[in-house]
Amino acid sequence: MSDSLVIIPTYNEKENIERIIRKVFSLNQPFHVLIIDDGSPDGTADIVKSLQTEYDGHLFIVERAGKQGLGTAYIYGFNWALQKDYQFIFEMDADFSHNPDDLARLRDACLNGADVAIGSRYVKGVNVVNWPMGRVLMSYFASMYVRFITRINIQDATAGFKCYRRIVLETIPLEKIRFVGYAFQIEMKFTAIKFGFNVIEVPIIFTDRTEGTSKMSTRIFREAFLGVIQMKVSSWFRDYKR
Repeated sequence: MSDSLVIIPTYNEKENIERIIRKVFSLNQPFHVLIIDDGSPDGTADIVKSLQTEYDGHLFIVERAGKQGLGTAYIYGFNWALQKDYQFIFEMDADFSHNPDDLARLRDACLNGADVAIGSRYVKGVNVVNWPMGRVLMSYFASMYVRFITRINIQDATAGFKCYRRIVLETIPLEKIRFVGYAFQIEMKFTAIKFGFNVIEVPIIFTDRTEGTSKMSTRIFREAFLGVIQMKVSSWFRDYKR
């Protein structure tokens, strides 16, 4: 048994999915893995299912019809985890931009006082490998923009490598999380902080994918830019009492 579940959303990740699964299961700390695949036409789900016999009871997959968005995948995964007995629930990408070796560091942070531990690219300088300068600047200044609008002191506001203690996901009304793209990552951090949870940043090195295709788009960026203002205004009319 494991008290820790790693949720990995996928869409067309056949080049990475077997390697990332095997890497997680090779770690000293026992983790379970939940893949949420949005109808990948490249056979990603078939690769996962072929590994389930080998990792029986530790590897799970949910197949959804078509691309429904990063946020909805994670919300589904959070609710799935809460129906079980997991105490630490992780978000992680399939493409090795998040180093699975850092999972234990995020878990340790939650064992030592954090309610949410963020794998942060910017808490100690800029720790990004293989990104073009334009992408680095866009991400870095996006976090500055989020801090300015929301007044939360998070250096890497759009980070998607995280560990939640169970109590956080039990407290946040997940059905009210509205964003589905990268704004989802901002909204979850903002909401956790508004509820009074201790959100800390753990420095990591982020390495851009070498296999597969990025899912970033102009629409996703626009949702994040405008969504931050909408989120802040909406927060004035919400009750964050636990």
